[in-house]
Amino acid sequence: MKKYFPFLLRIIVAIILIQTLRFKFTAHPDSVYIFEKVGLEPYGRIIIGILELIAGILIVTPKTVWIGATLALGLMGGAIMMRLTKLGIVINNDSGALFITAVVTFIISGVILFLYKEDALKLIRRKP
Repeated sequence: MKKYFPFLLRIIVAIILIQTLRFKFTAHPDSVYIFEKVGLEPYGRIIIGILELIAGILIVTPKTVWIGATLALGLMGGAIMMRLTKLGIVINNDSGALFITAVVTFIISGVILFLYKEDALKLIRRKP
C-alpha cells in the first residue's frame, strides 16, 4: 500500500485538474463569471486551463512529478487567494465546492511535492 499511495495521490490531483478543463475550455457560464470578476476573461481562463492541463500531465509522468506538483500548488494557491480576496468562497450557490476542491488539491499537491522532494533536490545539487 505504501508503494501505491503516492501514485494514488498523483492520480487524484490529475483527475481534479483535468476534469475542470471542460468548464474553462467550453466557456461555461460559471467559469466565465469567475474570470470576468477577477479581470482575466477570456485569456486568463484559457491560459490557466492550459497550465492545469500541463500540471495534470506532469504530475502523472514519473520524471516530472515534482514539477507538476509545484505547478499545481501554485495554480491552486492562486485560486484560493482569488477566492479569499476577490471572489468569496461561495460562487453562484456552489456551497463553496470549488473552493474546497482547490484547498484539497493544494494540500495533496503539497504532500506530493514533499514525497518527491528528493527529485527536485537532485536537480538543485547537480553540478554543471
